[in-house]
Amino acid sequence: MAAGAPHRVAVVGGGFGGLQAALRLRRAPVEITLIDRRNFHLFQPLTYQVATGALSASEVAYPLRAIFKSDRNVRVLLAAVSGFDLDRRRLELEPVAADQTAQTLSYDTLIVAGGSSYSYFGHDDWAAVAPEVKSLESALDVRRRILSAFEAAETEADDARRSAWLSFVIVGAGPTGVEMAGQIAEMARNTLRRDFRMVDPEAARVLLVEAANRVLTAFPPSLSAKATESLERLGVTPLVNRTVVGIDAEAVTVELPTGEERLSARTVIWAAGVTASGLAAQLASVSGASLDRAGRVTVRPDLSLPGYPDAFALGDMVRVSDRDGRPVELPGVAPVAIQQGKYVAKVVGDRLAGRPTAAFRYHDRGNLATIGRASAVADLRGLRLSGLLAWVVWLFVHLWYLVGFQNRLVVFIRWLFSFITRGRAARLITATAGSDPRLRESR
Repeated sequence: MAAGAPHRVAVVGGGFGGLQAALRLRRAPVEITLIDRRNFHLFQPLTYQVATGALSASEVAYPLRAIFKSDRNVRVLLAAVSGFDLDRRRLELEPVAADQTAQTLSYDTLIVAGGSSYSYFGHDDWAAVAPEVKSLESALDVRRRILSAFEAAETEADDARRSAWLSFVIVGAGPTGVEMAGQIAEMARNTLRRDFRMVDPEAARVLLVEAANRVLTAFPPSLSAKATESLERLGVTPLVNRTVVGIDAEAVTVELPTGEERLSARTVIWAAGVTASGLAAQLASVSGASLDRAGRVTVRPDLSLPGYPDAFALGDMVRVSDRDGRPVELPGVAPVAIQQGKYVAKVVGDRLAGRPTAAFRYHDRGNLATIGRASAVADLRGLRLSGLLAWVVWLFVHLWYLVGFQNRLVVFIRWLFSFITRGRAARLITATAGSDPRLRESR
């Protein structure tokens, strides 16, 4: 750096952690470069509502440049990080546009918040027939698959094949899986029940498969039981103690203590297990930090990489060491990333001001999961809620964390309209039938 030049901060990732770090630092005497492969911040807790037609894509995403348009010290780059040089404090960037050349970006402080993706536990080939809903693109793909299944059932003459089109399997009964199952069941029994003439959408089967002995294992057993009751009232069939051992275009094979069972279904959605961003492995390789089985890199108590106090990693891609050097695994949820992003911004500000900063400490405010219309469960620091009250809490918490006043207002209006009418205005098939391999195979 030249004498008197501003402190340069590179933030990799525009998710919850990276966004909060940039927001907290934009008033500091620093120059920020925010790098992401997408030009928007995605509110991932609501992507399943895009997948089920309850919300539109633009209502859960907000352009990164729009967020920082008034902050002249923040620059947004649409690029992917292809390499780290921690010793020289440089990033290798690969532009998104195919005809552009790679770039090198120098920094004084690095903050990496690469997030995570779903893990198929060594069966990556399943992704083609069992997409997830963690990204906006995959959520739109799932929406197309769900709606196309009802359309295919409408024209299918064979009873067995029609039943397969009307069968939906969700793998994984965590919050996302439970929410997806509830939304599909509500869509079939409320939204679509008068839309078709040759098929009855209410005949749809929604199967929620979980390897553990109950749904929502991160919640207390009492709330898990209430969630199961709510799912069954909606028409969802929870299938616990079943491990998925095979998925193809026509069925899901699960393993039971007594043998294997084949569940006929043309639509499968994956919501089981996550793995850290590949950036974690890159950082571990160049810093010597350890990785766990989920691909998370181990960081120091202040979230910096061992031996590199100017390089931080946070969010789903890390596990944090305590004061004794023992790694602590935090839940892969948005509040963790948000708190870590704010914390790293404080560390950078304190260092510039010559102040010490205490080690990171996560403040767990509880868990929330919605099951369906006016039905949810909440575990808030020992306060356990279910039903309508938990759903109201869930609604306002999610509205609070949405980025942009316009998004909050539009989503609130959309939810209010859907609550009154039971409708879903965004149930659009945005690709041709020829782009769905299931439909081509059935011809």
